[in-house]
Amino acid sequence: MILIKLGGSVITDKKEYKRFNKEVVSRLCREIKDSEKDVMIVHGAGSFGHVLAKEFELQKGRIRDDQTDAVARVSRDVRELNNLIIKELIDAGIPAVSIPTGACFIMNDNELHIDPKVMQMYISIGIVPVMFGDVVTDTKKGFGICSGDRIIKCLADIFSPDKIIFVSDIDGIYDRDPKISRDAKLIAEVNEEILEQIPSEMTVDDVTGGVHAKMRTMLDMCSDSRDCILVNGTVDGRLNSLLKGMDVVCTRARK
Repeated sequence: MILIKLGGSVITDKKEYKRFNKEVVSRLCREIKDSEKDVMIVHGAGSFGHVLAKEFELQKGRIRDDQTDAVARVSRDVRELNNLIIKELIDAGIPAVSIPTGACFIMNDNELHIDPKVMQMYISIGIVPVMFGDVVTDTKKGFGICSGDRIIKCLADIFSPDKIIFVSDIDGIYDRDPKISRDAKLIAEVNEEILEQIPSEMTVDDVTGGVHAKMRTMLDMCSDSRDCILVNGTVDGRLNSLLKGMDVVCTRARK
């Protein structure tokens, strides 16, 4: 089984509140279907979640009264995005079902706990569970942000996928931000030593940590028997080729 994370940067336009990249998502769903691989899917919140979450500092937990309404609005918005993605998956021929993050996850002072029974049941009958970054309850802080990357880490521990693929809007990890520097060089393989040389401030402007945190998550999940890969989903056919085992432009995490 392959675990796929559809990043918020590729499924939405993070610069514009609630801007869904329908054509890109539709193509990615067709590429997944065409690969004929067994998959689990997690997607980010993108501009459906990060804009309000950042404005109201939801990642800090309940620190002021006006956050309550923001929690409800973010939860509504990310479910709207999830419904759009579920539609594209089903239209592509993939039997997909939404698994609301708050129904399976709870935090205790930001420590994440999960009940996987619902997902296991769906997988056993041939249905693809789809989870997404969301606001979830926290027994100490009231609530907190459960990012798609954190979900991926939990699912990897439980389901032991053969491969984990992070789909983003860049070719992989660079030695500097490619959206700013023309001299940025793609790093084909990243290990602990190389990660220490990548500027930690080279992050996406959201509440979940950016590219440095993503690479740390990838390294934590990779092993001698499991590839963990960052690939550009905006390039036609690249995800499909990767799923089929072909060599593509990407960054692989190595222990």
